[in-house]
Amino acid sequence: MSIPTNLKVVVLGESGVGKSSVVLRFITNVFNPTSEATLGASFVGKALSFNDKILKFNIWDTAGQEKYHSLAKMYYRDADAAIMVYDITKRDSFNGLKKWYEELKENGPRDIVVAIAGNKEDLVENEAVSPQDAKAYADSIGAIFRKTSAKTCTGIDQIFKDIALKIFPELKEEARSRRSTVSLRPRNNSNENKKKKKCC
Repeated sequence: MSIPTNLKVVVLGESGVGKSSVVLRFITNVFNPTSEATLGASFVGKALSFNDKILKFNIWDTAGQEKYHSLAKMYYRDADAAIMVYDITKRDSFNGLKKWYEELKENGPRDIVVAIAGNKEDLVENEAVSPQDAKAYADSIGAIFRKTSAKTCTGIDQIFKDIALKIFPELKEEARSRRSTVSLRPRNNSNENKKKKKCC
């Protein structure tokens, strides 16, 4: 069995955008509509298997309140990736991403992988930020973009997979290679007929 590769991921964003709910859904596949605001930061981990490689996501969920803002910077150090979360129904939370990104680039590693999660996709009828605007901003900073919903689980696993594939692009190539080398075995009609006779 392969030794897990550890990835440090920090989750950033304004208070109330659903950062903790996104993390909880990814870790436990549970949605808690009454989750309380994070105080300081919380730490959780989850391992995922990609082909023959095991990746352990060590996730730091940081508080969005202004009084804890300065503390968040210490978690940027040595981070492999950051997920910046905004609430699609609150334009201000999207506008605030620029501030988080500037802090991240100032205090985090130069090669950190950045992802943007447009959360609360289940409230799309109240959307205040178009996907086009969000994607354009993500592209301008070289970030991954996904619309997510902690409530319905939309995009949650995928954004972590996107991060893994950006850090380890060879995982995508390995998957393609495996698909391209799959051979189809000729069907044995006699065996198949025997199986059909046994059924019923």
